[in-house]
Amino acid sequence: MNSFPRTLLQTALATSLFAGALSALAADTEANRWNLKDIYATQADWDKDATRLERSLQTIAGCSGQLGKSASRLKGCLDLQTDAIKRLYRLSGYASQFHDEDTGSTAGLDLKQRADILGNQLQSAVSFVNPEILKLGAIKVSAMVKQDKGLVVYQHMLDDIARVAPHTLDKKGEALIANFGTATEAAQGVYGMLANADMPWPKVKLSDGTEVTVDQSAYTKYRSLSNRADRKVVFDAFWGKWKEFERTFGVTFYEQLKKDAVLAKVRNYPDSLTQALDSNKLPRAVYDTLVDQANANLPTLHRYFKLRAKMLGVSEMRYYDIYPPLVSSKLKYTIEQSIPLMLDGMKPLGDDYVAAMAKGTQSRWMDVSPRPRKRSGAYMNGSIYDVHPYLLLNHNDDYESLSTLAHEWGHAMHSDLSNKSQSFVNSEYPIFTAEIASTTNEVLMLDHMLKIAKSDDERLLYLGSALENMRATFFRQAMFADFERTVHAKVDRGESLTGDGITKIYGDILKRYHGDKEGVVKIDDLYTVEWAFIPHFYNRFYVFQYATSITAGNMFATEILKGTPGARDRYLNILKAGGSRYPYELVKEAGVDLASPAPYQAIAARMNDIMDQIEVILPKGKAAN
Repeated sequence: MNSFPRTLLQTALATSLFAGALSALAADTEANRWNLKDIYATQADWDKDATRLERSLQTIAGCSGQLGKSASRLKGCLDLQTDAIKRLYRLSGYASQFHDEDTGSTAGLDLKQRADILGNQLQSAVSFVNPEILKLGAIKVSAMVKQDKGLVVYQHMLDDIARVAPHTLDKKGEALIANFGTATEAAQGVYGMLANADMPWPKVKLSDGTEVTVDQSAYTKYRSLSNRADRKVVFDAFWGKWKEFERTFGVTFYEQLKKDAVLAKVRNYPDSLTQALDSNKLPRAVYDTLVDQANANLPTLHRYFKLRAKMLGVSEMRYYDIYPPLVSSKLKYTIEQSIPLMLDGMKPLGDDYVAAMAKGTQSRWMDVSPRPRKRSGAYMNGSIYDVHPYLLLNHNDDYESLSTLAHEWGHAMHSDLSNKSQSFVNSEYPIFTAEIASTTNEVLMLDHMLKIAKSDDERLLYLGSALENMRATFFRQAMFADFERTVHAKVDRGESLTGDGITKIYGDILKRYHGDKEGVVKIDDLYTVEWAFIPHFYNRFYVFQYATSITAGNMFATEILKGTPGARDRYLNILKAGGSRYPYELVKEAGVDLASPAPYQAIAARMNDIMDQIEVILPKGKAAN
């Protein structure tokens, strides 16, 4: 844990033993919504805790200039800071999730803004800590740790502070950056409000006469329709609306890029990417090797698109042909059905893992169903240390929803194991390992579904879904990483960017990855505004970790399923380690070096193996829609 918390982790669940609890779950019941009363019984309790935090800031301020007085004084001040951060996480978690239940609610927005203000106040209050610890020097700090064993829990944090000394300002400089915190979050806030609550979503009429409002949730659902003309109608309407706001989103994103560039310069980093990676001591080679290997393996991606065209029965693949399942299926995966399927799939991780997950599914940790103005997508928040993880879903009763369920519960179990194994100080893990937990669950889920499949058509459904998952999680996220590296570099150099300029950069990369020039997938220019839709770009250099993680998850899950001695324990130890170790080193010691080409070559080989399996089935006449 650094001296101030990073952005709350939010990132996109049983057996007949639990049938009684599952029967209570239904799409519109209270049992199928998360219970925020586990955090605060009433908003009045939230207010009281917010007041406690505000008062604690005055006590923390009294620590300024005192950290070197004695080992006990250092420990006492770090304990005060830790308690304040833990309290902030609780306040922020409640506020964010209350807001996400209804993004159009003024009450939720007000609470979220109040939490943001508290966060910036705390950041300002503790801004003296890192510079003061650095001024003490490594020798004195080490001696103080030896004097007071209670400081051992802070050892990793203290080592990390020393590591980034060249990029830490003096007390006045750190306080100045902290005070600007509120003023530098406007871009992300404007994006979130416009994209989730205020966008005037278009309505379209489908071929069966159904009228649909194409908001984000509906787009995710209807882009996979079997009728190709309907898919095009949905795409044209959805991306046409984003195109109308291209200039506005261009301004918000450019402001975000400029903020990142300025912070990198202020902290003496050569560029935004180096600063982002250094926050978790990630080698630059991880990022560059990922992008290089994704480009080197584009023939595998293009093979998949050609296979998809064949299975869909289309002569020319278009961008709106990417999402429909490769095999038509009437199978439904309601939340009641999905939970036991998921728990069965996780059995290779052991009885304790499955039992803890099952308990969570019965205890209202989830908000499951889509509804108007609810936040779109899916995430897990595990930052409320003394309560439990919370999961936001938008379950659409399809196989993708089942896979998402397993993905988010991978995050939840990571938080559960970390919180049980580590003190709060070392419990917060970085995204680099977080997405390994989620993608490992997805691989295990696929393996289980293939084992219980009753027909070649069902096997093709799951194999096709696996291919699409690897496309979306490895190649697509690597493509995003390629794009982010490009636009951040331009702004780092002081160049300007407009909405249409960003669209041109994104469009060129999008078309290269999809083989537009080679005729693999034709990309309509209208759809190249897609960058404006991606919320993760407002959290710099975040998405590449999905690609590195599915790569590592693929390797860990393969060894676990093979029954390789020690494989499961090595994997679970990563989850239990939380944030007590640097993530690249932790994963490398478990057997996967993500700065080398081998893991990325392995996931490309896995894609080719799955395509080989599909092509064996296809001649049996079980394939095309």
